[in-house]
Amino acid sequence: MKRLLKIALFFIMIGSSCLAVLLVACFFLGPPSLERPQNTVYFSDKEEVIGEAYGSEKRYWVPDDEIDDKVELATVWTEDQHFYRHFGFDFKRLLSAIWKDIRTMSLKEGASTITQQYARNLYLTHEKTWKRKLYEAFYTIRLEMFYDKEELLEGYLNTIYYGHGAYGIEAASQHFFDKPAKQLSWAEAAMLAGIPKGPSLYSPFHDEERAKARQEWILQNLYDKQVIDQATYHSAIHEKLAFADPEEVVTAGAAPYFQDAVNQELQALLDIDLEDIRSGGYQVYTTLDLNQQRLLEETVAEVITNPEIQIGAMAMDPNSGAITSLLGGLDYQESAFNRATQAQRMPGSAFKPFLYYTALESGMTAATPLMSQPTVFELQDGNSYQPSNYHDYYANKPITLAQALALSDNIYAIKTNLFVTPERFAKIAEDKFQFTSPLSAVASLALGTEVVTVQEMVTGYSILANGGKRVEPHTIEKVTDSFDNVLYERETDDKAESQFSLFKKQEDQQVLNQSYTYILNDLMKGMFHEELNGYMQVTGASIADQLSRDYAGKSGTTNVDNWMVGYSPALTSGIWVGYDDNREIVLSEDQQYAKEVWAEFMEKAHHTLPEVRVMKPDNVVEAMIDLDTGLLAAEGCEHTYPMLFIRGTEPKEYCSTHSEGGTVPENHLLENWWEWLWIGEGEEGDPT
Repeated sequence: MKRLLKIALFFIMIGSSCLAVLLVACFFLGPPSLERPQNTVYFSDKEEVIGEAYGSEKRYWVPDDEIDDKVELATVWTEDQHFYRHFGFDFKRLLSAIWKDIRTMSLKEGASTITQQYARNLYLTHEKTWKRKLYEAFYTIRLEMFYDKEELLEGYLNTIYYGHGAYGIEAASQHFFDKPAKQLSWAEAAMLAGIPKGPSLYSPFHDEERAKARQEWILQNLYDKQVIDQATYHSAIHEKLAFADPEEVVTAGAAPYFQDAVNQELQALLDIDLEDIRSGGYQVYTTLDLNQQRLLEETVAEVITNPEIQIGAMAMDPNSGAITSLLGGLDYQESAFNRATQAQRMPGSAFKPFLYYTALESGMTAATPLMSQPTVFELQDGNSYQPSNYHDYYANKPITLAQALALSDNIYAIKTNLFVTPERFAKIAEDKFQFTSPLSAVASLALGTEVVTVQEMVTGYSILANGGKRVEPHTIEKVTDSFDNVLYERETDDKAESQFSLFKKQEDQQVLNQSYTYILNDLMKGMFHEELNGYMQVTGASIADQLSRDYAGKSGTTNVDNWMVGYSPALTSGIWVGYDDNREIVLSEDQQYAKEVWAEFMEKAHHTLPEVRVMKPDNVVEAMIDLDTGLLAAEGCEHTYPMLFIRGTEPKEYCSTHSEGGTVPENHLLENWWEWLWIGEGEEGDPT
């Protein structure tokens, strides 16, 4: 027994000594400053301020004598009923919470006093770690040591977050009831006192029923504790609250759609919710290029004259994955829905480059000719499928892959998909081009009939633009707290620990074959080269004369969607245009918006971007091909085009069609295992 008493006494002495040292340290450090940058600030890639996380008139500071006593009483008896009697900690509640945390091995239980919450709002983040809780205790002691209760309560009520961008009781009172905090009734005071526990849960603008239930609990508690009498309680319970119009808080500053995307990424990176972001005092360093953003917005304003149509647009550095500009709609204040990151739409033929990469991996080449004519496909499931070309235009003869991509021939695409198999195509799109939207392994996938986002398309094209390396789309480079402590910093190649780790990182990133990627990039320039004109013009003919650089790209059209996605080695951008309600796009002017915006933006953006030359892989060779036969061009061939091949896969035979007495050799293009692709009009076969 004596031994136990000695051990207990020893620990008591140790604890007392530590507490004494802590109190002395707090005393000599003096009063902590009550001033703190409370707004989360967003910076561009050049560290220009682009916005803050609150509405421009949602933050006020009012002295204690301008805050109604009802608010103070409702808050104290709800949040911390022993506030005026403790020295910063409610030890009974604290010990209970600690015991529950230890039992559950979590930090979910809270027993924070008003002073502790004020300390957290002033100096700390809302992360749930033991380290943060220790710092919180340290600051709580210092606050209690140097400031009286009235000052602490005033500060708490002016800094606590009530949701919707409203910081402090005055901002909350104006936002929810359109009146100053000194004019609140008991019913209104109790409603506001219930919100800070969970602004996203207890805001009457989010869930009025839940908010009302919490208000009634607070009023009941006030009555039980004899803070209000029975008459006041009944009057408050039955008072019908007159709420102000619940207007959405518009993010101040530049690129509001981009800032919303930043907030989504920030929530995931720091594992916090939007309410914590708005009140966290973070410094968020983003990837936004303000000049590019301005050019994108100006271009859209100049080109799009139809006020009912909508747009989703994004530009990305294909090498880093940094999103440099973003537009989620024509007017953020009218609609905050982000059509670049949230809307899922059919990409149409803009999806074909992913198919043709799969085709190159499967043995096809730029010169592989297939028949372009109306075709009925009998599928494995017993159904038939008869796609059509744009305006029912067909070559009615074989065309090469190079032409099929430039002209956007649908028959060629479906035949290619059935050759590589839809299952393999879907898998490559998901695994190598990073599509996360569900993709059904069906024949029509070749024509972009599955819904995807602008961000997914821009990411996929960026993988082609950078030579086949994995891309991590992102809007955030670094996050610090208000004291410049780094909470997150994106790892880049130049921060790799050694040459070996850098080599390993780049090796892991390579997802596409570099030679096939180089060839496909060349093929995707064809949409702007009218030498590839055939039964119709190349799809980029309308904007080709606007382009001063070498771009690769692909357009896409459905009845309700219009796309243009393309890139240089320095920048990828994607544009979607359409109606939110899926109305058909019928006006020819509306059908050109995506291409026009893309071409004008890319040209303006590239004024400040370096011209990058990509080295041709050693195993890639060039050959002049006769487009009528898919063979090597001979003297007399007029419709020719230079194409790239893996050495050894280029055609070995010269065209003899255009020389005197020449004919097209039979079966010159394919091995026997895909002769079925010659299916013609009126014929039926089983291509599977």
